[in-house]
Amino acid sequence: MARVPSPVRNLRHRIRRVPRALTRRHRSRRPSATATAVPTTLAARPSRPWKRVAGLLAVVLLGAWLGLLTVGDVRVPVGPMDTTMTLRPSLTGGTKINVSPLGALELDSHQAPVRLDVNVDQLDPARSQALVDHPERFSGLQEEVAQDIARGTTDLAVRSVVAVVTGATALGLAVYRRPRRALAAGGLALTLLAASGGTAYATWNPDSVLEPRFSGLLSSAPSLVGNARSIVTEFDVYQKELARLVTNVTKLYDATSTLPAYQPDPTTLRVLHVSDIHLNPASWAIIASLVEQYQVDVIVDSGDTMDHGTAAENGFLDPIEDLGAPYVWVRGNHDSLATQRHLEGLKNVHVLDDGRARTVAGLRFAGIGDPQFTPDRSTKPGAEQSQELAGARLASALRDQRAAGTPVDVAVAHEPAAASEVDGTVPLVLAGHVHHQKTQVMKYGTRLRIEGSTGGSGLRAIEGEHPDPIETSILYFDRDTRRLQAWDAIRLGGLGLTTAEVSRHLPEENQPGASPSDAPSGSPSASPTGSPAGPPSPPSSLPPARLPSPTPSTTTP
Repeated sequence: MARVPSPVRNLRHRIRRVPRALTRRHRSRRPSATATAVPTTLAARPSRPWKRVAGLLAVVLLGAWLGLLTVGDVRVPVGPMDTTMTLRPSLTGGTKINVSPLGALELDSHQAPVRLDVNVDQLDPARSQALVDHPERFSGLQEEVAQDIARGTTDLAVRSVVAVVTGATALGLAVYRRPRRALAAGGLALTLLAASGGTAYATWNPDSVLEPRFSGLLSSAPSLVGNARSIVTEFDVYQKELARLVTNVTKLYDATSTLPAYQPDPTTLRVLHVSDIHLNPASWAIIASLVEQYQVDVIVDSGDTMDHGTAAENGFLDPIEDLGAPYVWVRGNHDSLATQRHLEGLKNVHVLDDGRARTVAGLRFAGIGDPQFTPDRSTKPGAEQSQELAGARLASALRDQRAAGTPVDVAVAHEPAAASEVDGTVPLVLAGHVHHQKTQVMKYGTRLRIEGSTGGSGLRAIEGEHPDPIETSILYFDRDTRRLQAWDAIRLGGLGLTTAEVSRHLPEENQPGASPSDAPSGSPSASPTGSPAGPPSPPSSLPPARLPSPTPSTTTP
């Protein structure tokens, strides 16, 4: 075979390599499947910064909360008591004072996402004995308490800052593993805490101690919530009332076997308002207990004491004679005329009807019985009109009493529809029927106070999943002016449990800084039935009020 010269062989190899090289270049320029997939995926998943922000915020909040739980509390001696102060995240803010085992007081002191918890841990024996041996030291207790509170809150603020920043930073470092992100979490936590503190300072309400909410043992409520006395003209209310709270708690802890006696303010009259007992025998024990604990001057029952109004039920009413206070009563739609006649024969019972007035325990009452008798809970034709007519009769009698120089202080009717007709003829009207508490100042100045069911809706209390609560109120009246100064709304667990929730309320005219013109006039200003009448008379000027001060859809029933 002929031998191919070397130059020709080399040329042939070069010609063969050219197509391969061209092919490799062409393949290198063609984008691969992976290369095209990556940009497409990235384009399908745009960056979402709000997710990163939400994640960072969650880390900050969780870390701050864990920090507060770990180290964010301070042990502070407040007067003779050892307390623990703590900041806790909260949607409503406020202050909660836990006095174990007696109960707790809640104050609407501020609106911010943090709540101040004050736990009364124990009473220091040495400091409490010094107060017992030297009672005159109680007079200087308010300054001592103010200093202790100021020192404790300052320490708590510093510790809370450290706890919040440390907790958020540590959790940020554990989650992100980047120091810069962790420091950003700590800085954001500090900013949020500062904003919460600024909000609390801007919304701080020192007068919140005047209207506390108590929950705990019913027997502790009078001593812990406090007495009724004049505080309108007092300077620096918050410190003084906080000092008095400490004083009361000290006395409670000092009593080892019995609670201290409740000493009512002699300048007030205390009225226990009950309604809609509905044949619940447990109500008598609760009423008797409240009469004793609050030293009630008079009981007012706005009707529906019975359930069917039969003569066989009359024996249920006999304990009224032994409740320890006069009993003022009006007929409800579950109470029959036979029930009314039976009550009229009991001693210490004052039945109100047809607008006739009675003076009981220094207060002048007038009322009218319910024109309807519907023990089967039926609704008769013309029921609303009959209620309005009954209310108009009561209003006419009230105007006659005023014209005779013997004005009525409190009017009583069972249904709110009748009670609303006396607007402008009396300062206060009491009612029931709807089984829930409500208070309103009507158009012409009369305050309408509707009581809940003091019998927990009677036997119907067990028809639902949860028993209905037992509700009643203590009303405080000034002995001189006979005007309502405050009231305590009491709510017990269904079927009469021993725990209670007591909320103190002040009328608008008795709030600190209110002018006398804020008071409801309670004078005849218009005819409730729409007959011609003159213009509303201006509110009369009232003397300084004496207020209670704490230590801490319609149905047819």
